[in-house]
Amino acid sequence: MSDVSVFQGDLFSVHSPLYGDVQGERTVAEFPFFALSKKAHMTPMVFESGEARIEINPSKTGVATIYDKEILLYIASLMAERAENGEKADRIMTFTANDLFRVTGTNSSARSYTSLKASLNRLQGTQIVTNIETGGEGSDSSFSWLLKADIKYIKTSTGERRVKWVEVMVCDWLYRAILTDQRIAAYHHDFFKLGPIERRLYELAKFNCKDDGFTLDIGELAARVGCASDRRGLEYFKKQLRDVSEQDSLPEYTLDVVETKIPSGRGGRPRLHTTIGFRPKREPEILEDGTDA
Repeated sequence: MSDVSVFQGDLFSVHSPLYGDVQGERTVAEFPFFALSKKAHMTPMVFESGEARIEINPSKTGVATIYDKEILLYIASLMAERAENGEKADRIMTFTANDLFRVTGTNSSARSYTSLKASLNRLQGTQIVTNIETGGEGSDSSFSWLLKADIKYIKTSTGERRVKWVEVMVCDWLYRAILTDQRIAAYHHDFFKLGPIERRLYELAKFNCKDDGFTLDIGELAARVGCASDRRGLEYFKKQLRDVSEQDSLPEYTLDVVETKIPSGRGGRPRLHTTIGFRPKREPEILEDGTDA
């Protein structure tokens, strides 16, 4: 798509721009539906926890990634904004690539348009099978995030393609999650600056962290994030969590890595049990002279 240039069409003919916050949906945020690496993930992904089961099968270019999810977040935000304004939000949504790039902090280069096309293809090609219901309904068949994904353009007299807008149709499962379940929360504006692991940690904190915080066993957290949960994988994951904790890199939330010695019995060496705690960041108290407490 290197021959594609930007064309600012009539914004009143499309559903963008997005005026409010980026909003995420709880069900999509709670479970590891997306690959965490930009490198093509070509093997099926399976998650099981309690009664919930998810199987994700790749397209010919791989499983949709956490970066591809930016498009779904943007679409969900447009739909939620329209619903909040009392307008009808259809399954078919149209938006300008420029507005998507503005919201996600992406430059509008030819490379960005090439990446957008690849992301749309993965979102349309990835197949999900899950027993998780949305809007009180479920399905035994597979579905894709997008049933339709089309970048509309016109050709100039010189043969150059000029992008007008993007048109997508979201699947029933996601449509019900956004507009029927309505478990939506506004994301911090720095979300798109986070790395893959930090994005997943932030999402889990966003929908689970109350005033008193919450904790998860590191193995369960790894599964929820979408990281390897074997011994070697957990050690590497723990290192990543320590980095997040030390750098305090999550917006709105603080992460703590807590290790407790558990007696092994029969006089053996105690083993370490690792739990991860999340708590809201405390707003600094402002004194009467205007300084922080």
